[in-house]
Amino acid sequence: MTLAIAIIIGAIVGLIISSGFFSGSETALTAASRARMHQLEKTGDRRASTVNRLLETRERLIGALLLGNNLVNILASAMATSVAIQLFGDAGVVYATVVMTALVVVFAEVLPKTYAILHPDRVALFVSPGVRVIVWVFGPVTMAIEFLVRGIMRAFGSNIADTQPLLSAHEELRGAIDLHHREGAVIAEDRYMLGGILDLRDLEVSDVMVHRTEMRMLNGDEPPEKVVQEVLASPHTRMPMWKGSPENIVGVLHAKDLLRALAAENADASKIDIDAILNPPWFVPDVTTLQDQLNAFLKRKAHFALVVDEYGEVMGLVTLEDILEEIVGDIADEHDIVVEGVRPQPDGSVAVDGSVPIRDLNRAMDWNLPDDEATTIAGLVIHEARQIPEPSQAFTFHGFRFQVLRKAGNRLTKLRITPVTKPKTSRKEQPQKPAEGGGQD
Repeated sequence: MTLAIAIIIGAIVGLIISSGFFSGSETALTAASRARMHQLEKTGDRRASTVNRLLETRERLIGALLLGNNLVNILASAMATSVAIQLFGDAGVVYATVVMTALVVVFAEVLPKTYAILHPDRVALFVSPGVRVIVWVFGPVTMAIEFLVRGIMRAFGSNIADTQPLLSAHEELRGAIDLHHREGAVIAEDRYMLGGILDLRDLEVSDVMVHRTEMRMLNGDEPPEKVVQEVLASPHTRMPMWKGSPENIVGVLHAKDLLRALAAENADASKIDIDAILNPPWFVPDVTTLQDQLNAFLKRKAHFALVVDEYGEVMGLVTLEDILEEIVGDIADEHDIVVEGVRPQPDGSVAVDGSVPIRDLNRAMDWNLPDDEATTIAGLVIHEARQIPEPSQAFTFHGFRFQVLRKAGNRLTKLRITPVTKPKTSRKEQPQKPAEGGGQD
């Protein structure tokens, strides 16, 4: 082997290494975590700052890397063909094609890209200084290529400048959370908590409010002694008060204000002027998003609001705790009355009160029942059945079998939910014998 051939083979090896650098750099920089790079830049990491600058001109970055990669690959193949022809004659073209294909695929493509995809952040930080120089050197050529590509795209009716990302930032975050949960990196509790924060902008107060049928209110027409007894018997600190009719809410009574008034009158409840210590009611529309309502609570330094519909009728109440529970789950204290609305059964089914919110059931059982059309389990069954079912009727939809156990008037008070093997579309099943078991807790 002559010295010239040895030098050419050494150059080919160097070109293949350069090709691996270009391939790995492209993979690492496109797969690097923008959030992590942003955080590292805030801590003063210059290489992270370089990565972020490169990613801001992603099109030029990819153009420069592809240009460099193709340049070294073509040059290496041409030099290998030249050497092979000198050594083997015309058959050297075949030998050079086979050998270079194997070398380029293994050492210039698969190997560097595999390592880069396994360690994208580390590789991106390592190659960023060199890639910055390459992008600067190839800048004029890549700009010319960009101009040509944009012209061709416009000729086919597509404008690159008008393209928008398919997913919003919130959707990307939600997708990342679900992906890491499936891979085991995020536990279910953290998934629900992070998802609850993202859901605040999509949910309305009507989705989390305490419905008016479950509100505990005070009758302002009753004597003060009776009002004091009702407040003491309630686990709640704030209670709305009505006069004349339950629809006429005149204020909200705070237990602490009542306690101060009671102490001022030497514990003589009959002397308390209830109207004087009432707080004015705060009414909010039922279509207010939880994000807006949370901001309103923080701005007003309030914890309690009454929810009204478009006609001004009171639909229920919402508290700051209700919104926080959408993020962290149920918050209980020593004065809460525990109501078991979800009771797993030995046979694998779950007995559920009809008033249990779908989101709470999903969180408790790690299910994924839809809550777009209904807020409670009873509402979901009625929506899917397109009727008010009778006790013993059963329906199968969304991969679960729903059997009505108890009914009070037009309200479904207790249901049995059983997961089925194969999810089916909503259909009415033959009435079955009602299951034995209690009524509403």
